[in-house]
Amino acid sequence: MTREELIEKISAAADVTKSQAGKALSGILEGITESLKDGQKVTLVGFGTFQVNDRKERTGFNPQTKEKLIIPARKAPVFKAGKKLKEIVK
Repeated sequence: MTREELIEKISAAADVTKSQAGKALSGILEGITESLKDGQKVTLVGFGTFQVNDRKERTGFNPQTKEKLIIPARKAPVFKAGKKLKEIVK
């Protein structure tokens, strides 16, 4: 599903214009992004949780040259599906 298709679904479900639905979606995504940036986790009960995990430094290799290289530590956004979503997707 594309962003436009999601906006159409929101518009139909909430009985608002596509423009309003687009602004609502942008606001939600911006709020989630800002919270993750600030180190907070975002929980949508029944849907899932967005959070940031720390990944340790590790050793990898270039598959073309077989040369070993160090993959630096970093933070990565993660989504964990909630119980209700898992049951629906079964």
